[in-house]
Amino acid sequence: MVAGETSGDLLGGLLLDGLQQRWPHLIASGIGGSQMQKRGFAAWWPSEKLAVRGYVEVLRHYREILEIRRQLASRLLISAKAQRVDVFIGVDAPDFNLDLEAQLKNQGIKTIHFICPSVWAWRAERIDKIKRSVDHVLCIFPFEVALLASHDIAATYVGHPLANVIPLQPDRAAARAALGLLDSDTVIAILPGSRKSEIKYLARRFFEAAALLSKSWGALKFIVPAIPALRHLIEDAARQAGMLDSVHILDGQSHTALAACDVTLIASGTATLEAALFKRPMVIAYNMHWLSWQIMRRKQLQPWVGLPNILCGEFVVPELLQSAATPKALAAEVLRWLNARTSAPETLAVIETRFTQLHHDLQRNTAQLATDAIQKILEG
Repeated sequence: MVAGETSGDLLGGLLLDGLQQRWPHLIASGIGGSQMQKRGFAAWWPSEKLAVRGYVEVLRHYREILEIRRQLASRLLISAKAQRVDVFIGVDAPDFNLDLEAQLKNQGIKTIHFICPSVWAWRAERIDKIKRSVDHVLCIFPFEVALLASHDIAATYVGHPLANVIPLQPDRAAARAALGLLDSDTVIAILPGSRKSEIKYLARRFFEAAALLSKSWGALKFIVPAIPALRHLIEDAARQAGMLDSVHILDGQSHTALAACDVTLIASGTATLEAALFKRPMVIAYNMHWLSWQIMRRKQLQPWVGLPNILCGEFVVPELLQSAATPKALAAEVLRWLNARTSAPETLAVIETRFTQLHHDLQRNTAQLATDAIQKILEG
């Protein structure tokens, strides 16, 4: 298996739960993070090695990533000749995994891709590479199966694993108690991303927005879940914004933070879907190197970048991207959600209803459906 970055590691870990239940003596190895390793996964490289987003950012790490893929392919092909590899599962990370999967498939190794690359949102040209590279795709969104079938790509809708992990009715009181917060506190969760590049481009402006919120609103509690390895970068950003003593930085605990908060200021990515499953209003933001942004926006197929908006088909929550993601604008959007609690509670009720329906749509027996599909691939 190969999973890149934190979200892929989380999904890979949840998939491993199902695989191990089906095959108790499963041996799994490759590239993964702490969530996969907790399930006994042997990580030859940590998933953080692949946690790079954006064209310019990838170029800085290109040689290292290419060498990792070369070594991994060589190791897997040697194992395949010794009949030690039954199947390869690429978890997201399509830029890394699809080329690797094509190489392995050409040598007779069964290849499965978990999470359909978002060809429906941008980079539609990747559909041909998917067809060449994989024997089967495990889809987490219901509309993806028909899209892939139209290109003769076999796929199964397995639901989103997080929809089974996150409760339909999150326990806000318990989450607040776990974090030492009062029911009466007004709580903002700040999630500036799980990659170094995201923190570099977003964290400081998030904390500067928090400073503006403190001045205009008054007593606010800011909680910031952080990957331990990147905590120092978040602390540096908070210090530069003069907010280090005013925020509570957590080691992990993103789900607890989302369950506890009133509003979240959040980087675009899988975390936005988690926030939606926790039924929380949010302000989505993203910023990257200007050249990467120019390239990516030309490949964008939909007007939204945040998963909650894409899945709902409209702007149910605000998105502030690139130059629009100023501290002042971010703070203003967060204030709108805070004010809505008294001035427009029906707006919050609509958000909760939409996100609850989304939760139901994504909730399936993922472990059963995924392992059934994998079993059929193994049986040829």
